[in-house]
Amino acid sequence: MIKAFKAVFWSFFGVRKGAEYEADLKRLKPQHVIFAGLVTCAMLVLALFGLVKLITR
Repeated sequence: MIKAFKAVFWSFFGVRKGAEYEADLKRLKPQHVIFAGLVTCAMLVLALFGLVKLITR
């Protein structure tokens, strides 16, 4: 599961090598990647929301 979060994290920044992408396709389950993507996206949105609230106070 940690490898799925790592893959999603680097994918958010667009910093992935072709060989690493191919290796991830072979070893990661789609369910883990989808779950990690949703959790990471939710954390990013909450962090941005919190930052905006902090700045606008």
